[in-house]
Amino acid sequence: MLEQGDAIPAVTLKDVEGVDFALDHYRGEPLVVYFYPKADTPGCTNEARDFTALADDYAAAGVPVIGISRDKPAKLKKFSEKYGLSVILASDEPGDACAAFGTWVEKSLYGRKYMGIERSTFLFDAQGTLQRVWPKVKVKGHAAEVLEAVRAL
Repeated sequence: MLEQGDAIPAVTLKDVEGVDFALDHYRGEPLVVYFYPKADTPGCTNEARDFTALADDYAAAGVPVIGISRDKPAKLKKFSEKYGLSVILASDEPGDACAAFGTWVEKSLYGRKYMGIERSTFLFDAQGTLQRVWPKVKVKGHAAEVLEAVRAL
């Protein structure tokens, strides 16, 4: 997993329309990037809704919020529209961003091992340098905690 002081990885993602964009395009402004396992599941929905509820505060701080999963762009678009999400959702279908950030990990559920996204959040400063990492995120209160760290930048 990326560590404090690391540079933002130069990975390309797809937006909800399927258009490519480079994550390092945001260099020059602080950035919050969060990874979540699967769109339209309870925890992921709550997390996206919590970040959306604080969207005005993030915007006032000049910090975009990008949520990344391995879902297809069409699914992310449907997810965003269904819940009125205002965070930027990005598809990492091939898994390049997950690999670069170190969020694609072995997980276990009821004794069954499988690979999946570890819910994690990363805060980059305007120079694209990682300032803080939240691994193994618990959703409740997380978006507010990240906002406090943004304000401390």
